[in-house]
Amino acid sequence: MQIYLDYGATTPTRPEAIVTMQTILTQQWGNPSSLHIWGERAATVIETARMQIAELINAKTPESIVFTSGGTEANNLAIMGVARKYKYPQHLIISSVEHSAVAEPINLLEKWGWQVTRLPVDNRGRVSPLDLQAALQDNTVLASVIYGQSEVGTVQPIEELTKITKSSGVLFHTDAVQAIGRLPIDVEKVQVDLLSLSSHKIYGPQGAGALYIRPGVKLVPLMAGGNQEMGFRSGTQAISVIAGFGVAAELALQEMPTETPRLIELRNRLFSQLANISNLIPTGDLIQRLPHHVSFCVQNTDGKILSGRSIVIQMNLAGIGISAGTACSSGKLSPSSVLMAMGYGEKLALGAIRLTLGHFTEQADVDWAAITLTQILERLQLMKLSLVSCHFS
Repeated sequence: MQIYLDYGATTPTRPEAIVTMQTILTQQWGNPSSLHIWGERAATVIETARMQIAELINAKTPESIVFTSGGTEANNLAIMGVARKYKYPQHLIISSVEHSAVAEPINLLEKWGWQVTRLPVDNRGRVSPLDLQAALQDNTVLASVIYGQSEVGTVQPIEELTKITKSSGVLFHTDAVQAIGRLPIDVEKVQVDLLSLSSHKIYGPQGAGALYIRPGVKLVPLMAGGNQEMGFRSGTQAISVIAGFGVAAELALQEMPTETPRLIELRNRLFSQLANISNLIPTGDLIQRLPHHVSFCVQNTDGKILSGRSIVIQMNLAGIGISAGTACSSGKLSPSSVLMAMGYGEKLALGAIRLTLGHFTEQADVDWAAITLTQILERLQLMKLSLVSCHFS
């Protein structure tokens, strides 16, 4: 038996999206910028997907959805697109638990002279609105806080944070890649200026993403060329994957009222079944949490390091796919920077694991995963294994 519990890394493409993509590839393959009927058919496909994705996040203007190659490009367009408006370096604010797709472009801007404030988080991984308020400066131009943290599952108080930036005239961006399609997100309600999405996290194809840009927000595009996507992202659009993204978004919106409670029930069941394992420490906020997300730190009772990768490898051998939370660089074991920011010690931060649930996860899968993980932990403790870790996708 094989059980996939790594839906936070990627999801299988929905059959409905695949059928739509096949139709596009064989019948509606024109260049959407062309004026003839082939181009018009392709353009209609793009605009249909734009409306489907806009509806998923309640964006009143479909043209506020700009298609990209994925969540990473969307994050880079948001951050660099704001930064490139300024002749001289300004001030940026991010949380200390951002995904690398936000943290790395910020690090690059910092090397170029930009001021950066990294907001601390509590031991659940939550940002305090008071810290954001205190961090604002006269030259602050953008704050970026992840919506739902990919490694520990914590959901941030985005609406409270945006009220603070809005009152100060500061733009607010959020990486909502893990939250989209799992939590109801209303950009009119939360008042974000920029929001990043990814297709393959919601059962759409890999290779498509989008950036929501609130009407009136100005960005400098990263690429020059054909002026596609309202001038924000040049290049002929990947029609088929965008169409698949749109179908996945439409179905996610339809299914969320039943799928999200189902995932929460399975998530809580898994936490409950593993609650009595003394060396398995839950991470993240257990209430303000992504509905599909379960995460732990693993600690060896005799003080030796039990790495996340060792557990991932053993679970894989048992036919169960999960993720580890630490990074590998040149063979050197590196602790999870997210857990370190949350106040965990280095040894604990080396033992991060994540189990993420999805459409095809059933109660029996959760039960068997809990039994298997318990047995593996007991065996590894006896063997005192310590292997190199791997990173989240």
